[in-house]
Amino acid sequence: MLRSQENGNNIHELAFSIRGDWLVKNNLYDPEIRMIDQNKLKHAEQEVAKTLINKGFNLPLGEDENDVVWFGVIHQDTDHLNMHLWFAKKSQETRSEMVKQEGKYKGQPIGVIPLEVIEQAKRQFRKQLMSSQELRRHQEILKGVGGFKKEIVETAPENLLNDRHAKAIKQIYDALPQDMKGRWQVGNAHLTAGKGKMAKANQLTNQLLDDLFDKELKPEYEGFKSLAQEYDAINIEDQGLMHKGQRKWSENKEDELRKRLANQLYKHLAQIEDTSLNDIDQQMSELLSHVKQKNKGNNVDKTKLIASPQEKNLAPKSPANNVNQNSKHIGDQMPVRGGSFNKISRLWRQDIRAETNAERQFLRNQKKVEQENAQEEYESQISRRL
Repeated sequence: MLRSQENGNNIHELAFSIRGDWLVKNNLYDPEIRMIDQNKLKHAEQEVAKTLINKGFNLPLGEDENDVVWFGVIHQDTDHLNMHLWFAKKSQETRSEMVKQEGKYKGQPIGVIPLEVIEQAKRQFRKQLMSSQELRRHQEILKGVGGFKKEIVETAPENLLNDRHAKAIKQIYDALPQDMKGRWQVGNAHLTAGKGKMAKANQLTNQLLDDLFDKELKPEYEGFKSLAQEYDAINIEDQGLMHKGQRKWSENKEDELRKRLANQLYKHLAQIEDTSLNDIDQQMSELLSHVKQKNKGNNVDKTKLIASPQEKNLAPKSPANNVNQNSKHIGDQMPVRGGSFNKISRLWRQDIRAETNAERQFLRNQKKVEQENAQEEYESQISRRL
């Protein structure tokens, strides 16, 4: 540390705190004999230090594995466990990515670790310390949320592209800024935000999704929200009360779901050709007719996606049964030109399949990495014993 100070480098300090009842619940502390699992704590501390040193900056803090010095202290006072970390680069920092390029402190090493990296390290620390039972509980809920989300995304085309929603979709199309066609996106704003060229279309789309979640996809949406809110409760158990203005995990997940559905709808509405308003009415009318005929002939049962044992009563129902069979065409005045809801639905489904395949490949790769890491850890433990 002294050498680091002589070279003008920053000494980074971070503190983590865990409640005593959390330690007991995860089998890390036995209150009867007043013993704590020091080995597991030290291993978690090493992993957290590695994350912060290698991922806390634009580049790894050290230029090689011997260019960083760090140490940590774990102590327990009253009903909390506290971990303090200090780490610093040994050699003088000269890399431009790691030095401030402007302002009052130009030329000095970057000293601030992004908050999201610190939060990631804290989550990693807790995960390293969790009991297998708690980890399974987390995984089951996350798996359930993902299952309901997948079902909602996959069944959205049939449930949105039917007669009941035709008027609402026509209003959304009319509200979309035509000078931005091909670039229609929700962006960073919430669907309910009242500013920007996309504001009106976003608000109308949010109302459409409210209607969809209240009718055709009510069981799936209620299952999604219920499990996501259950995960909120787990986060409070693990991390304590939320800071002022901090959004809940369930709120972020719902925003992600709504934005994804909105962006998919906008992307495929862009397939409607630029014609008169009456012709757009006719295109949409033909689309509805195609979707209705397709769904009449589609009697294939879908496998129900049940997220968790607690949510069996919320099992999704087949979207084919949700389509209104009493079609009433709108705007039949003009001849049909250009795309159709059938085309939009087909393209939408192709995108969903591509995304699903990519997600599956990612999960397979992650599982392989986890297995390799577990094998390395096992071999390391055997080596230390020998």
